[in-house]
Order: sequence, then structure tokens, then C-alpha cells
Amino acid sequence: MSAGCASLASRKPPTEVDALELLEARRLTGANWLWAYPGAILEVALGAGEDADEVARAWRTELTAGLEALSLEVRTVRRDYPGGMSLAFAAPIDALYSAVSIGELAWAAAQARLSGEPYPNLAQAWKAVEQELIAERSPRLVELAEEAARRGINLCGDDEWTTLGMGAHGQTYDTTDLPEVTDVDWDRLADVPCAMVTGTNGKSTTVRMLVAMAQADGRVPGASSTDWIQVGDELLDKDDWSGPGGARAVLKDPRVEVAILETARGGLLRRGLAVPRVDVAVIINVATDHMGEMGVHSLSDLTEVKFVVRRAAEHLVLNADDPEVRRRGSNVERPVTWVSLDAEDRLVREHQKAGGRVALVENGILVLCDGTMREDLLPVERVPVALGGAARYNLTNALCAAAAAWRMGLSFDAIRAGLAGFESDPIRNPGRLNSFDLGGVHALVDFAHNPHGMRALFELADALPHQRLAVLLGQAGDRDDASIIELAQITAETRPDLVVVKHMTRHLRGRAEGEVVRLIDQTLRQHGLASSAIQESPSELEAARDALTWAQPGDLLLLLCHAERDEVLELLQRLQRENWQPGSPLP
Repeated sequence: MSAGCASLASRKPPTEVDALELLEARRLTGANWLWAYPGAILEVALGAGEDADEVARAWRTELTAGLEALSLEVRTVRRDYPGGMSLAFAAPIDALYSAVSIGELAWAAAQARLSGEPYPNLAQAWKAVEQELIAERSPRLVELAEEAARRGINLCGDDEWTTLGMGAHGQTYDTTDLPEVTDVDWDRLADVPCAMVTGTNGKSTTVRMLVAMAQADGRVPGASSTDWIQVGDELLDKDDWSGPGGARAVLKDPRVEVAILETARGGLLRRGLAVPRVDVAVIINVATDHMGEMGVHSLSDLTEVKFVVRRAAEHLVLNADDPEVRRRGSNVERPVTWVSLDAEDRLVREHQKAGGRVALVENGILVLCDGTMREDLLPVERVPVALGGAARYNLTNALCAAAAAWRMGLSFDAIRAGLAGFESDPIRNPGRLNSFDLGGVHALVDFAHNPHGMRALFELADALPHQRLAVLLGQAGDRDDASIIELAQITAETRPDLVVVKHMTRHLRGRAEGEVVRLIDQTLRQHGLASSAIQESPSELEAARDALTWAQPGDLLLLLCHAERDEVLELLQRLQRENWQPGSPLP
């Protein structure tokens, strides 16, 4: 029985499993998409002919017996999906590792029951789990969490550190040496203004605009994102920190006066929310990506995952222009700020008339207003990331950031300064619409990696003047065939003059070398792209070099970079410094 999680990429999807199988068991450390409780979850694959109800009953019977014997409450939830189901149960926050072991043992016993074979040494196995539970329990942690909740402040932590309050108003303790409730100076503890930002695309850019606004307001921001953990101007660590670990690192830093937490799908599914309460949560958009993982098999499923942030947020900022966000957000029990690029959107206008907050582009100006006030922020052309209005998705990101900053109490002047001063350059926002002018060739480096992001980027390309268009195209191996085909189909429909199909050997993720490239190439040809417009390259960096070698003044290059983004950016910055001209040799 292991509390760890094996790599999802190494497993068959549930629909390909031939027999009843436990795919993984993991801790849920906070509110999650199934319910609001911490606990443990099992992902189960059902073989052909298996009766899901019978399987779930057998597991619950064994689980109930075990939990009752351990004096733990029995609360379970089940969710079915194609080829499998999620089985979860609630557990105290000081028993989550043990809960995984309990769930796994109950599953093993249920499998034995279903097969008609007795489980060997069941009593001995439960005794071992009991000892594990005794070793893990921490009454002080539970008491501190209850008192923090009563006082309306956050408690978050992990195996090493536990933080009461947040940032500059918090206190962090060694998790193995927690104080008594009566020894805590509760009067000095509080939360700092805090935002979560989620969505399929645009999260990192929105987080970094919020950082710029907080700095313009004279505050020290702490931010976790896909690329790094940041406090003020210092990068604490460069990696993907868009999960609960990044949030905890930000919230325990005593310098942090405003916290901004990128909250990605993976962390929400694997662990749930990092903290029980934040001031505001932003949901930018929801689009198909990573389908088939951890019980998510539809766009509706993914929408529910993104909306987990509602369980912590006192206020939501929602994009009315996104169909899924609009549908789900119209029925949410939280105060909402609606964001739209359409000043005449009926939902948004009715919300405003009823006294609600809205963020709009109206007559070319970014505007914040509610039923009683209106604040003009900036004309569109003064928002650098919008590229004069061509990058409409960055206008949405800007409005979302402004609405969240408004909710967190930042001044309107700071919001203006943050919007006007934030440029999506390789330092502050690497790989997100980084723009280079290379002797009349316009190169854009972007992270777009799913159909939603690609459509937005091609819409931008249509709005930018150019003679010819080249696109770098590839995909990680953990996407299903349908997603990869859609990506290539969208590209082919734009009729680019060149598509450089790149090998991404760092991201094969269970696929054979060249498999994704062949699928992309085949799809491009099937949808009418000429052979002369398709080129294959062995790596992302070489693909960028191939596009630059092909380019002439007036061309637009969409360099979609993931695996070797930093190397590509370094090359382009060098070319810019050296005043490279099209047709000249590349260094």
C-alpha cells in the first residue's frame, strides 16, 4: 500500500483496461471537485462486464468496517465516468496519508471479496494501518485549524511547515513541533489580500499583470505560477509552481503583502485547494485539454474542476465571453464581477444594473463599474500586451486582472500603472506573446498548446500585417489522438505558407519517437496543406532556426515553444542584439 501517485502517462486509459484495476490512490488535502472535504480518492478502472454498483458496494463495505474500527467517520462519494469511477472518502487533515492506505486496503479486500478469494491476513493488514494512523495523528494541528477557522484566517501547510494567517501577517511553524492553541499570538495573525487565477489559457499572464499592479500600489507581491515562485522582484525558484506547493511557499513568506496564486488543473485534481479562503478567484476560460486524466472526460467535467476555486473565494471574476464560464457562472452562490469585451452583452449589463461589478471594453477604453460608479482605466492602445487590440485574449486577461485587483483593494491608479507598464517580454512573461522585430521579420514566441489557444493566436495573426505566415507545430505525447488532430486541423485551416513540424523528444510521455509528428503531418495533408508547405525538424530550436532561414522581410513567424523555449528566446535575443537581417547566416 503506497500513498504515492504513479505517473498517469505510464498507464492505460480506463477504457483500455481489461480487468478491474486500481489506477491510483492519492490524498486530497483540501476542497476539491467532488466535494468540500479533505480525504483520499481512488481512481478505479472497470473491466468489461464489471458491475460498477457491485464493485462500489464491495469497496464501501470493507471501507466502512475499517473506518469504524479506527473510530473514523464514514463519509463517501462516488463519481462514474467512461470505463471507471472515482471513489473518495473524507478524512481528518491529520490522517490523510493513512487515509490513502485505508482506501487501498479496503480496495484490496473488496477485490478479494468480488473474486471469491479470502484476503490473506486482513486483520494483520488493518492492524498495520492502525499503527500508521496513530503515528500520523496530530491533535494540535486539528485544534489549530479549528481555531483559525473560527477566527476567519487561513491555515495551510505540508509535512514540513504549517502557516497560520498569510505572508506578512502570518506565522509559520515546524509541522512536527506545533504550539498549543493557547500559545499562539492570535491577535497579530491575519490574511493578506489573496487571489487565485485559473483557466485553460492566460493564467500566467494574468498573474503577472496582477503582480505589476500590486508593485505599482507599493505592496510586496508574492506569486506562484507555471514558471516560478516570485516575491517582490526576487525569483525564489524556477519551475512549474502552479499547484498547492507553490501557493504554500508564497503564503509562508513573511515579506508578502499581496498573494497571487496561479491555480492549475493538475493541482486541483491531485490535491484540491491549498487554502480554505481567498478574497477573489479568477476563472478566465475553459477549453478541452488533458482529457481522460483523473476522471475528467468532458468539457463539463473540466469546467467543474476549474470552478473548485469557488469553494474558497469570497468573490469570483468570470469571463462572460467564454461559453463554459458563462454557463456555469450564471448559477454560482458567490458575488461575481463579470468581464466582457462586448460592452452591450446582455448578461453583463443586467448584472451591472442590479448593482453588480463589471469590467468592460467600452468605446475602446477599459472600464470598471458597478451600479453606482464608473472608472475609466486606459485606452486599449495603451495596454502593451494587447498589441493595439489585435491580441483580444490579452485584453480579456487585462480586464480579469483589473477586476481582481479592484476586489483586493488596489488603487485605480495602481491598476492603470500596472496595465500600462506591463509588457509581455522574455523576462517578465517568457513564452507568452514575446515579440521580436528581426530586420522586418516579426517573430512571436508563444506557449499556445491546445486548440483554444491556437485559435486565439491565429485570430491575432489575422489582425497583424504580414506577407507570409510560418508556424512551429508540435505536441506532447500525453494528449489523445483527437486533440493532436484538432490542433493540426486548426493550423491547416489557416493556410500558413510554412508549417515546421517539430519533434519534442523531451515530451514523448509514453508515445513512440515520431508518432506525434507523423499524426500531425498526416492531418495537415488531409486538410489540404501542400507538401511544399510542410517541413519536419528534429527539435524545437532547430525548427525555429528553419523558420528564420525561410523568412523574408514582411513575414510573421508564430514560434510555438514548449520544450526548448529558453533556448529559442536566447537565440532571438542574440539576433536582435546583433541586428540580424533575413537571408544572413544564423549563429
